[in-house]
Amino acid sequence: MKTISTSVPALDKVVRVCDFLSDKNGATFSQIYQGVGMAKSSTSSLLSAMVTHGLLRQDGDKYYLGLRLYELGNKAVEQYDIKKIAQPVLAALRDDTNLTCHLGVLQGSSPIYLTKLESPQAIVIRSWEGKRLSLHSSGLGKAIMAWLSPEEVDDLLSDELPLTRFTDTTITDVPTLKKQLALIRQRGWAYDDEEDSQGVRCIAVPVFNPQGQVIAAISVSGVAFQIPDDKREQLAERVMLAGKELLGRLR
Repeated sequence: MKTISTSVPALDKVVRVCDFLSDKNGATFSQIYQGVGMAKSSTSSLLSAMVTHGLLRQDGDKYYLGLRLYELGNKAVEQYDIKKIAQPVLAALRDDTNLTCHLGVLQGSSPIYLTKLESPQAIVIRSWEGKRLSLHSSGLGKAIMAWLSPEEVDDLLSDELPLTRFTDTTITDVPTLKKQLALIRQRGWAYDDEEDSQGVRCIAVPVFNPQGQVIAAISVSGVAFQIPDDKREQLAERVMLAGKELLGRLR
């Protein structure tokens, strides 16, 4: 994840520690100060303070993200109006398609699911609210990127280089990905053809604010036979309709 520096260095360090631990099953003091790039002395006092405030939990010689972050995260989601506004739109989309529906936003350099509505069918797509996604292999990530400036895309992708291959269909070179982003912008929707997870497909569209800026994306996901090639265009039309409806509700 890209390191961001502000005029408040102490806060920057707290965020860097949280980011470092976010994708690890705990880390030792040495692993943290080396991974985050801070001095031993300042790392020691910072970790102690974060444990005191409940931002971290210490178990033996390892540190983990604390439950205070979970509590604050839940409050943040509650206060994020777009999630509430999108609920009826996603519910109608799920009922019409019988597919799992997601709403996601870009958080830092990663897309993240804000909400998920499960498909009524027996087949379950493994995802959850708060799940971080890959930019280059997820439909939702590509749907957001396609409407960003070339400079913003380059900045985001710099954190993902080299592009990780997850399946045989994952795009792993930037020029090919940029060609696909141009196509996505032209037709209005993004497609994950089993690029992020084998056997799972996804169609996603951007969500714009009234000023025309992309602020989120919505998607439908299912296993390959639920999104067959001959129904892809029809499903994409329905998802685009949902995106337009959500824009209307945001005005």
